[in-house]
Amino acid sequence: MLKVGSVIDGKYKILNVIGRGGMSVVYLAMNERANKFWAVKEIVKSDSLRFSLDRKELELMKRLRHPCIPAIADVIDRREAVLIVMDYVEGLPLDSLLARQGAQSQEKVLEWAKQLCGALSYLHSRRPPVIYRDLKPANVIERPDGTVALIDFGAAREYKPESLGDTVSLGTFGYAAPEQYERTGQSDARTDIYCLGVMMFQLLTGESPHRLRPIREYRSSLSAGLEAVLVKCTQLRKEERYQSCAELLYALEHYQEQDRTYREKQKRKVGIFAACFLGSALLGAAAGLFLGKETQIRKTNYEAYMLAARNSVDKNEEIENYGRAASLDPAREEAWLGLLREGFLDDSFLTAKESRELRAALIRYTDEGKTYEAVFQENEKGYARFAYEAGIAYFYKFEEKENKKNAAGYFRIAAESEALEEGQRKRARCLGLISDYYSRIGMVDEAGDAFVSYRDYWDDLTELLEGNLVEEDNERTALVMYREMAGQIVSRGARFRDAGVEKEEMLAQLVRIEESLDKDFTRMDEGMQELVRRETEEVRQAAAQAKRIVQSVFAGEEN
Repeated sequence: MLKVGSVIDGKYKILNVIGRGGMSVVYLAMNERANKFWAVKEIVKSDSLRFSLDRKELELMKRLRHPCIPAIADVIDRREAVLIVMDYVEGLPLDSLLARQGAQSQEKVLEWAKQLCGALSYLHSRRPPVIYRDLKPANVIERPDGTVALIDFGAAREYKPESLGDTVSLGTFGYAAPEQYERTGQSDARTDIYCLGVMMFQLLTGESPHRLRPIREYRSSLSAGLEAVLVKCTQLRKEERYQSCAELLYALEHYQEQDRTYREKQKRKVGIFAACFLGSALLGAAAGLFLGKETQIRKTNYEAYMLAARNSVDKNEEIENYGRAASLDPAREEAWLGLLREGFLDDSFLTAKESRELRAALIRYTDEGKTYEAVFQENEKGYARFAYEAGIAYFYKFEEKENKKNAAGYFRIAAESEALEEGQRKRARCLGLISDYYSRIGMVDEAGDAFVSYRDYWDDLTELLEGNLVEEDNERTALVMYREMAGQIVSRGARFRDAGVEKEEMLAQLVRIEESLDKDFTRMDEGMQELVRRETEEVRQAAAQAKRIVQSVFAGEEN
């Protein structure tokens, strides 16, 4: 053990012990020169298995940068132990809060859970994904400002698609998901969702995780909608849980919409709508038409609403008609794509209000108790197309520029779908990588090195532009890709140059954009030409500006 008062590596003074584990001790230390507190974790080397796992934890944590995850500042390797110097997180573990105060308020637990969803989403978006596997109150600290930190990565592992099971089954009994105890099961993002659901159950009820039941059996005042969310989180089969933390986060932010009263209200709305718009047709069908006739009527009305939407001169009327078509047959993609493309993106801009309206339409319930989105997902090809375009919309056109959670979720669906063309899947994967670059641009490690390789960043950008984007996608998607390339050269041309990207490489991409604007946008119908003419000119101007930037960036090298 380290002695209190001793100075490590000439700068970290040990103040006291603040935690103990199986083969490790955690100390509070101070760098007196920097006047900064640190946590120093001493890992004993005597237990080879435990040490190898802690070494793995170290390698994982060194690569992580997130507000909810303490960063490693230094590693000191000694003969008998390794000392890891990391951010000191001031505050109390949630298990201590639970012991002192009992069950926590719904509002507080929801806020903690949303923050943890963000941290887990970050881990799951790494390449390869990092699965935490040991989420429990003891491993979460609430800081004085109410934010939380996720500590102790000893059970974390990288997800390996080719692996049939976890190398070592770790986790805490009661919190761990069923697949963590199965030799043939591999933990993935849904494993962490299960653990988070169990932890929320305990924080809300004060009960042991071994007594896992619907939360309102213990506290009837809790929301039925939140109860439904936790029940889904803790399903024994991974396929029946939320499939991503982005999906769970959305459910947590809209849990009230899942209350039974909300469902009944939505069903009544559907009933009133059906009576108003389909009354005569459905009554006629009920009077003796076969099921095939009823289906034909619904199909006819679907097409009628689609036509009405396309011919609407009032924006609200257009959106309503697309919504009415979608309610008749949620599995068909035409109405959903029309709602997104023409209803909300006609001005090439997606507002927060429009985003809420889109989500509200997707989570409406059918008479069978399924959301429209769940029905839509049964149409794999149609939903994949929608997911791809929704990802583009949220990534490039959403007014909340720093919030790309929805884009990442949609791109993940598109990248994994066999229903899309390979070019679209490839672009979805690339755009997911680009979003990761955005989160790390400007960040440096303790040695002052940047976390972003601008050479890799450039290679991913150029991969986005491969092929004929107009033929493989459409004109508007091509334009946002071209705008991205030109904009990145304008803002980061010098960074690309310093990373080894040649002048000719940059100019070649810009020439390619200009050639595409001249050749690939000539076969549009008149309506589409008018729609994208302004965007096309803006991209042309951006490419011209980027050319000037390239000349300026490389001017010094030519003299």
